Amino acid sequence: MTSTGVKGTAEPTGSPAAWPDTYGEEARPRMGFFTDTSICIGCKACEVACKEWNLIPEDGRVWTGESYDNTSHLNANTWRHVAFVEQRKPLHLDGDTVTLTEPGDGQPEPLRWLMESDVCKHCTHAGCLDVCPTGALFRTEFGTVVVQEDICNGCRYCVPACPFGVIDKRDLPRSPDDAPLLMDMLGKKEDGRVWKCTLCYDRLKGGHEPACAKACPTNSIQFGELDELRERADKRLEKLRTERWNGARLYGHDPDDGVGGFGAFFLLLDEPEVYGLPPDPVVPTAHLPQLWRSTALAAAAMFVGVAAAFVGGRE
Repeated sequence: MTSTGVKGTAEPTGSPAAWPDTYGEEARPRMGFFTDTSICIGCKACEVACKEWNLIPEDGRVWTGESYDNTSHLNANTWRHVAFVEQRKPLHLDGDTVTLTEPGDGQPEPLRWLMESDVCKHCTHAGCLDVCPTGALFRTEFGTVVVQEDICNGCRYCVPACPFGVIDKRDLPRSPDDAPLLMDMLGKKEDGRVWKCTLCYDRLKGGHEPACAKACPTNSIQFGELDELRERADKRLEKLRTERWNGARLYGHDPDDGVGGFGAFFLLLDEPEVYGLPPDPVVPTAHLPQLWRSTALAAAAMFVGVAAAFVGGRE
């Protein structure tokens, strides 16, 4: 249960710091998700299964007006979120499909729906884990990032440290299922702790796949060893490009990116921004070593200046 070190974020290696070495014989292969959006049908079975298994409160039944969607984004009460994006673009780029045409030429306009089940990325270099002062966030033996709710003090340092806006504070009243002593101390105050996807850590320890992957009817959410998933994703991308699918690309697949690669990566059919994802995410703590060096140099310069002024004043 050790956080990612600053050195690891400054020099990305593609492997999470403190894993698997700290677990010794208990370490397991790094597990994760490969979400293939090309076969997502937007059924939201993953959202429902996630809420049911993890006993997540409802996040409001509000029609956002943004899409066929009433969750809008990931937060403390939504650990899986299916985005719906309507586009005037063809699904394929070949002679057998409708291509972009001028208005009024008599041909139907192209139309496609992009659907993507978003989730915590379980980053190789996780900013949330780096900044947690209590150890509530830790790297599991499966290489995933989990919050220990009985240790979280609600400081929320992790919230701005996540480049994806995944982790968030829960504003709802605390659950009666919390420890009685905790309830006596805090009464009926709002929860205040942070929550996010655990990749169903309890299920993994029992040898089961996460609830969302289990419920997905099209196998859009694929669970397994991360190295094997990356190989599978490469083959899937090659197939889609051979079939000339419009915009197919992998997101979070590269271990040399700004977070060292995702533990939950995606095959998208357009730019990440279309799905509400950052195009080039970087873990904020990657800049800490440079900041500390600059601070040290400034402090040293100030010390030399003060010493020089003191010596000069005595003369």
